[in-house]
Amino acid sequence: MVRRVVAAGVDPLEALRLATLNPADYFGLRDRGAIAPGRRADLVITSDLRTLPVERVYAGGRLAARDGVPEPWRVPVAAELPPSMRVTLSREMFRIPARGGLARVIGVVENQIVTLSGETEPTVEEGLVVADPGRDLLKIAVLERHGGSGRVGLGLVQGMGLREGAMAGTVAHDHHNIIVVGVDDASMLTAARAVTDMGGGLAVAVGEAVRATLALPIGGLMSGRPIEEVRRAFDEVVAAARSLGSPLHDPFMAMSFLGLEVIPSLKLTDQGLVDVDAFRPVDLWV
Repeated sequence: MVRRVVAAGVDPLEALRLATLNPADYFGLRDRGAIAPGRRADLVITSDLRTLPVERVYAGGRLAARDGVPEPWRVPVAAELPPSMRVTLSREMFRIPARGGLARVIGVVENQIVTLSGETEPTVEEGLVVADPGRDLLKIAVLERHGGSGRVGLGLVQGMGLREGAMAGTVAHDHHNIIVVGVDDASMLTAARAVTDMGGGLAVAVGEAVRATLALPIGGLMSGRPIEEVRRAFDEVVAAARSLGSPLHDPFMAMSFLGLEVIPSLKLTDQGLVDVDAFRPVDLWV
C-alpha cells in the first residue's frame, strides 16, 4: 500500500501514516502503527519506498536481519521448563493382537490434511498384527504424554512409504502427543524413546539406532536454538525419513496430521481410531 500511495504523489511520511497508523487506530491496536515510545518495535528499514529494498529488519527492538542476512540471535528460554513428556515406554505397548477379519486403515493423501478411510486384511505373525512394507501397510501409534495416563492408540496406515525403521514426533495436531509410524516395534520404540529423551521433537530410527533427531524441548513443539541450526536438523530428519523409503515431500508434516480427529476421514488418537465423518470412535477391527 505504501508504494501505491507514494507512486500517486503522496509524501512518504503521509504514506506511512495512511498505511500503518490509521489502520492500527481504526482497529484499536494502540501498541503499533507508529514509531513512538510504547509502540511495538518491529520495523523494516528501506531507502526507497518505490522499489522497497529491505535493508534492515528489527524484531522486538533488536536487529534481526541486515541486507537479507539473518543476525545471530536466540530466543530467551526459561531456565526451568515444566516437564511435557510424562510417558513410560516399552516395546509391548506397540503390539496389536490379531482378531481376524478386516482392519481399518488410515490412508495418507500427500500434501493434504484429510485422510482416507480404508479396510484391509492385515498381515499376522504369531497372533500379532505386523507391518507389511511390501503393501505399504505400516503400524501407527499415538502415546498420551501430557498427564502420564499411559493411554496408547494403535492402528494401521498406508501412504507413508517407509520400507524399514520408524519415525516419531511430538508435533501431532492438535493434541501433540507422541505419534509414531514404523515397520517394526523395535524401531518404533527407539524413535519414541529418542523423542522422549529430548523433551520433545522429531526422530528417525532403525532398530536400536537413531538416524536423525530434531530437539523441540519447549513444550515438545519449539526450540530456543538459532533458526539456521533448527533448519539444518529439520532437513536431516526429513532426509532420514526419505532414506527409509518415504516418497513424501515432507513425511513429518504428513504424520503430524494423522491424529487430527476433526478433519476427515479416519484419524488416530491416544484413545483409539476416530471416524470423523460419523464423528464417533471406531474399533480397529471392522
